[in-house]
Amino acid sequence: MTDRLPHEKGFHVSWDQLHRDSRALAWRLDKQGPDDGAWRAVVAITRGGMAPAMIVSRELDIRTVDTISIKSYNHQEQAEPKVIKAPQDKIMGDGTGILVVDDLVDTGKTLEVVRRLYPKAHFATVYAKPSGRPMVDTFITEVSQDTWIFFPWDMALQYVEPYRGTD
Repeated sequence: MTDRLPHEKGFHVSWDQLHRDSRALAWRLDKQGPDDGAWRAVVAITRGGMAPAMIVSRELDIRTVDTISIKSYNHQEQAEPKVIKAPQDKIMGDGTGILVVDDLVDTGKTLEVVRRLYPKAHFATVYAKPSGRPMVDTFITEVSQDTWIFFPWDMALQYVEPYRGTD
């Protein structure tokens, strides 16, 4: 049988798995900030980085949280990344003490844009692919470049016909 997912490989991430992996990311980042181990703020790359950033900020008790909005996908097609909303300048500076969080680094183009803006920020993702791996400082799980990650916010439960009959 050669029926495949829309991409060659699929990796389905549940809400529970994302929560566990985001907590693991927080634990890896604990006491790693430049200010006696503390981070000044968390900046989520929207939209995928919002759930992991919320979990990381909760685990590390970081109360200053902002977002940077980068549009780099049109449905499942990757496009040239574009900043459509930047975080507050007074928070960011050159990025020192800032933890930038995203769900995934794929090609690294999104993180490259943000890194140019905030060169001293620390970049952390839950998942990483080999092409984007050099753009991230900390991550939890690496997957192959040809794997498509299905995040829980992109999925819905639906009825599936039984394998044998419908009675």
